Amino acid sequence: MNYTRFLNRLSLARKPSPIRILTAILNESSPEMISMAGGMPNTQTFPIVEASFKLRDGTVLELDQNIMNKGLQYAPTPGLPDLVQWINGLQSRAFEALVSEGDNVLLEHPTYSGTLAIVGPMAANLIPVNSDSHGLDPSHLRKTLSRWSPSDVSTPGSGAPKILYCIPNGGNPTGTSLSLERKKEIYKIAQEYDLLILEDDPYFYIQFTKPYIPSLLSMDVDGRVLRFDSMSKLVVIRVNRGYPLNFNICYQNLHLKQDIYGMRIGVLTGPKPIVDRVNLHMQCSLMHASGLSKVFLIKLFEHWGHDGFLEHAEKTAAFYEMKRDLCLKSAEKHLKGLAEWSLPTGGMFLWLKLNVKDTKKMIEVKAREKNVLFVPGSAFMIDQTQPCSYIRASYSTATPEEMDLAFKRLADLIREEMKDSD
Repeated sequence: MNYTRFLNRLSLARKPSPIRILTAILNESSPEMISMAGGMPNTQTFPIVEASFKLRDGTVLELDQNIMNKGLQYAPTPGLPDLVQWINGLQSRAFEALVSEGDNVLLEHPTYSGTLAIVGPMAANLIPVNSDSHGLDPSHLRKTLSRWSPSDVSTPGSGAPKILYCIPNGGNPTGTSLSLERKKEIYKIAQEYDLLILEDDPYFYIQFTKPYIPSLLSMDVDGRVLRFDSMSKLVVIRVNRGYPLNFNICYQNLHLKQDIYGMRIGVLTGPKPIVDRVNLHMQCSLMHASGLSKVFLIKLFEHWGHDGFLEHAEKTAAFYEMKRDLCLKSAEKHLKGLAEWSLPTGGMFLWLKLNVKDTKKMIEVKAREKNVLFVPGSAFMIDQTQPCSYIRASYSTATPEEMDLAFKRLADLIREEMKDSD
């Protein structure tokens, strides 16, 4: 494939950092290598010598001084080789490398609000591709693309889209998942129109049906899928209060919620010409990710092994499936006749259509007054000024009692809103 079509002028102008190249060379060299090139800090000055992490099963993972030095020292931009190698067994910068002002970008709709926040300021034309209870609709994708002919993709100035963004499993906010048949149809359309697919799949391991539905990347024969995986839904760290941490890794970071850190660690997999450009973008922005975060992960992964990781993933999926069922039970109890919803097949969210013309003020103002929080559906829409009847409810952390009370309060709000609109 000719990847220059997908890269914008800024991305094509990026040049490798000579110092970053030397860092990568040094990282791969034997201990006998003498470097007087990079301005790396001397490990003898590092204040942290070692650390330990206790797993839920009681296992204690030790980060000795050698591992800690590796974690605190400068590292290659793509990541620690040990971690990259481990993740190869499994499998915000891409948009910035691929999208130019005025480009037509196809987005699954509704879509993740974080993606809208990234792409919105780029002055691209965001084109919605509708989804239903089974995820992104291939027939609507084809209909949307029908204003262009496949030959337009090679015609400069035709406006033919280059990129399709989708969340294939446990969609955020919809909770829907693409079937294998739909994925094949979407990939076929992408081939016809020479689209690059951005497969954002943080909920891959939180599918509620088994076996796992194969990814779009797994069926990619052209090199047209750029896949994003995440550990943020699967790996968390509990730390003692009073020890502030501020780890960053790639385009993600660790967020503190009380004494729990959710490890928002992303993995980018795709065609080398595209990934190389993303690496160059990283070199002139973050330079590289937090080594300490990565050495913790590789230690955990080495302890688990692939089988242990998959066992943990299955337990996590079963936990969220149980939470989903409890959420549906409360929704059925309180919202029947007041809202509509489809069965989430993965992830952490229930997408509800309320008997209300627009939920924004009701959720952002009135719901808060009743001490209950949801996300108004407009947050996931390309045009957020239009009325929207939807809301997103997350069942990930609420207890059964909290979910029951939340939906009871929501039902009261809906009735009040319906009464006021009469």
